[in-house]
Amino acid sequence: MQLPSSLLENAVQQFSKLPGIGKKTALRLVLHLLKQEVNEVQHFGETIARMRRDIKFCQRCHNISDGDICSICANSMRNQQMICVVENIRDVIAIETTQQFNGSYHVLGGIISPLDGVGPEQLSIESLVQRIEKEKTEEIVFALNPNIQGDTTIYYIQKKIAHLPCRITTIARGIAFGGDLEYADEMTLAKSIANRLPVQQYVK
Repeated sequence: MQLPSSLLENAVQQFSKLPGIGKKTALRLVLHLLKQEVNEVQHFGETIARMRRDIKFCQRCHNISDGDICSICANSMRNQQMICVVENIRDVIAIETTQQFNGSYHVLGGIISPLDGVGPEQLSIESLVQRIEKEKTEEIVFALNPNIQGDTTIYYIQKKIAHLPCRITTIARGIAFGGDLEYADEMTLAKSIANRLPVQQYVK
């Protein structure tokens, strides 16, 4: 793609680094910004830079946060004795959109996948175990993607907390095996949470 300005070309290259954004879409976005007032574009850039610089991760659940503790963990109206274990922050957002879960979360930061070089020590599993022990958690709800890696992660964590007196459940298999939680429709995800199952019936 031959562009008349190196500044324009550099901007297009930066936008095209974003997932799902090709060169044509990147060019369309950049040309849109050129139509905006300079102060609006400057505010846009400063907002993105500030987000990356100042955003934090909750010290309790590892969700994104503006402070040391996220708004979900700080909300006394939620059931803090129930923890929904998810792979990433996108899954927290997906579940919150259903408005069917009123507990807290724990973001693992991935799932166990030896082929990809991801082991238990690279995930926030130990902090989850410590949290369950410290807070005397009543129920763990696993909401991991229904695939081999997700099942392996559930099995590993289940063994780690087997000695603890908390109920262990998982979302129902309304989510297709091999599917991604992020792309499930809200109704299917909501029903999966409402109809969660004991892990013993899920992971063999």
